[in-house]
Amino acid sequence: QVQLVESGGGLLQPGGSLRLSCAASGSIFSINVMTWYRQAPGKQRELVAAITSGGSTNYADSVKGRFTISRDNAKNTVYLQMNSLKPEDTAVYYCNAVTRDLNRYWGQGTQVTVSS
Repeated sequence: QVQLVESGGGLLQPGGSLRLSCAASGSIFSINVMTWYRQAPGKQRELVAAITSGGSTNYADSVKGRFTISRDNAKNTVYLQMNSLKPEDTAVYYCNAVTRDLNRYWGQGTQVTVSS
């Protein structure tokens, strides 16, 4: 079992920056990929950024150049640095972990609202 707790969401103006954190606990040694997803009202959940245990990263086209995913293995935490935020980035952001035996775990989500 893996437990994930997100934090760092908030309300901010367009152009601002925010860093989300996802702290993992439990069977963290089994985690292969950690991913940030987001879900806006009335829309499907979409992948934002992913990072593998080896450090490879992948981003949605809509956030490339603005968002950066990283991990601190000593703290068992994955971060999502979000810069140049736009109103269309408004969503609930979820952390996801996929283990080597392909089990998936989700955090509870954190709200990000970008509005003037």
